[in-house]
Amino acid sequence: MRYLKLIVLAVITFPLLTSCGYNRMVELEESIDAQWSQVENVYQRRADLIPNLVNTVKGYASHEQETLQAVIEARSKATSINLSAGELNEQTLKNFQQAQEGLSSAISRLMVVVERYPDLKANQNFLDLQAQLEGTENRIAVERRKFNEATRAYNTYIRKFPKNIIAGIFNFEPRPYFEADEGASKAPEVQF
Repeated sequence: MRYLKLIVLAVITFPLLTSCGYNRMVELEESIDAQWSQVENVYQRRADLIPNLVNTVKGYASHEQETLQAVIEARSKATSINLSAGELNEQTLKNFQQAQEGLSSAISRLMVVVERYPDLKANQNFLDLQAQLEGTENRIAVERRKFNEATRAYNTYIRKFPKNIIAGIFNFEPRPYFEADEGASKAPEVQF
C-alpha cells in the first residue's frame, strides 16, 4: 500500500515538474543572450570600418576636420558602451541605441561631405568601404530584428499562465526590445 501511494505520487508530480517551463525559459533567455552577441558583433564590425573610411576621406577632404572629428567622437562614444545581455533593461538599451544613432548620424553627415569630392567618390578604396558599410547597416537591421523576435518569444512565454508563476518564482524578467530610431516614422523629404 505504501509503495502504491509513492508510485501514484510520482506519477502525479512527474508531469507537473517536467512541464513547469523552467528549462524552456532558460533556453529562450539563452537565445536572447546569443542574439544580443550577434547585435554587438555587427555594431563592432561597423565601428571597425569607420577608421578606414575616415582615413580615406581625410586624404581627399582634409579641410573637413570638423565632420571627421565628429565621426571619430561618435565612434568612440558608441564603442564605449559595453552591455552584456544580462544588463539589458529599458534604460541601458536606450543609452546604447542613442550612442549608435549618434554614430549613424555622424556617418550620414560624412557621406554628405563626400558628395562634394568627385575624385573621392570614384576612389576604389572608398567605394569598397562604402559598400561594406552599407552591407553592415543591413546586417545590423537583420540582427536587431532577430533580437526582437527572440525577445518577443521569451517575453510571451514568461507572461503566459501558468508559466508566469514559475517565471516570478525564478526571477525571469521581461526583456526590452530595440525600438525604431527616432524620426523613423516620418518619411524623408526628397527634393530635386
